[in-house]
Amino acid sequence: MTEPVLVGAAPLSPADVVAVARHGAPVSLDEGAIDRIAETRDVIDALAADPHPHYGVSTGFGALATTFIAPERRHQLQASLIRSHAAGTGAEVEIEVVRALQLLRLQTLASGRTGVRPVVAETYAAMLNAGITPVVREYGSLGCSGDLAPLAHIALAAIGEGAVRISGPSTGSGPSTGSGIEMAASDALAAAGIEPLVLVEKEGLALINGTDGMLGMLLLALHDLEMLLTTADLAAAMSIESQFGTDAVFAADLMALRPQTGQARSAANLRSFLADSPMIASHAGPEDGRVQDAYSLRCSPQVHGAARDTMEHAATIASRELASVIDNPVITVDGRIESNGNFHGAPVAAVLDFLAISVADVASVSERRTDRALDPARSRGLPPFLAHEVGVDSGLMIAQYAAAGIVSELKRLAVPASVDSIPSSAMQEDHVSMGWAAARKLRRAIDGLTRVLAIEVLTGARALDLRGPLEAGPATGAVRDLVRTVAEGPGPDRFLSPEIEAVTELVRSGAVARTAKENAHA
Repeated sequence: MTEPVLVGAAPLSPADVVAVARHGAPVSLDEGAIDRIAETRDVIDALAADPHPHYGVSTGFGALATTFIAPERRHQLQASLIRSHAAGTGAEVEIEVVRALQLLRLQTLASGRTGVRPVVAETYAAMLNAGITPVVREYGSLGCSGDLAPLAHIALAAIGEGAVRISGPSTGSGPSTGSGIEMAASDALAAAGIEPLVLVEKEGLALINGTDGMLGMLLLALHDLEMLLTTADLAAAMSIESQFGTDAVFAADLMALRPQTGQARSAANLRSFLADSPMIASHAGPEDGRVQDAYSLRCSPQVHGAARDTMEHAATIASRELASVIDNPVITVDGRIESNGNFHGAPVAAVLDFLAISVADVASVSERRTDRALDPARSRGLPPFLAHEVGVDSGLMIAQYAAAGIVSELKRLAVPASVDSIPSSAMQEDHVSMGWAAARKLRRAIDGLTRVLAIEVLTGARALDLRGPLEAGPATGAVRDLVRTVAEGPGPDRFLSPEIEAVTELVRSGAVARTAKENAHA
């Protein structure tokens, strides 16, 4: 069982977010956070009694910020805000994304800077721990004023309205990424013994102003990409080895001539994954006859390394956002209530788009290495398309087609969302980030990269087999053996799609990367 993630004592770590969002870890609220929340609520209660209007407390919202709302109408105002803003449409968002959204909003509530009552934060924590995941729709957020529509769907469930999915109580014993059972939020709350919230002044705004959706998807993407870039290094090693490439170009002193940290790390992986390879040793030396390998082989650490450096920058932005309190208006430490623009998603949107560019580039070079393995003019002695009986069998010809089709889509997904802006709220919100859209397309891009790398690993495994009796190195050979647990070796053509899907799951689960690292040269 995973230990509960403590919320409110310090900023959450990326690992905390992944644990709660993806693996169902429970949460607990820090006692000091409860005290801070209560103290700040006193400030809001005092402002609510003031006959002068205060935005978010006694006024309307957005373009209606100058409209004073009488005290007897303010409960209705909060509920109306949530109902009207829960306007998402399209396919349902994945449970892990919604749980990340819930958790990150809870962290902001626990800061004590939003003006909600303690019961609001306690309700969000209880919903997470009961496995109650509100249904959130694909479209609705412009990434400014925060992820308004997605966050409103969370709040709608907390007041006992709308639909939710139940994935079981959070125990930390398994993932919470399944579809769950759909039911009415009121029924789910009642079954869990959670009283629906009745929102009071300021609380509606506090629940929907934040970059939590785009940040949650960024953190999940960074977690996945760390593993996928190691897999990319391993896939490149299998291609280099089976295509009789050289590892000499990855030498540490050559990398030091260009001190890019990501490049150095990828090159170190390649050296480790190719170490002690009889196949590499079989053609080393001046008698090899070649001066240089093709770019897709020789420049793998440069391409993969650039993606690692992009990840490092994105992780810096994510860590700052994790340490942020995002609401509008916000209650300052000295008790002022101030409007601000911290909800604008530009910083997060930009790195989401930057990562999509790197994902497309890594997938593109992977597909080129796969294609080389299938072309007898470039593969240095491998049969055409790695086919069993050339002319009768097509081998892995169409697997490369699939990779090429995915790479083409990844290039389209690399077009930045954050350069677009469509004004909203009667021109009050006249420049928006489109960060939610950037995050959604990055998730699709990561799925595409996973599949492209799987096809290269499948191709590399077959190519290594076809090089027999030459042996693969310890790391690449171990991955080839892992692939053989779900996909047969060389032979007559067979139904290929299930094998691609099975190897894709090996990549997605991290099994390929783990196996490579466990068997690599220390």
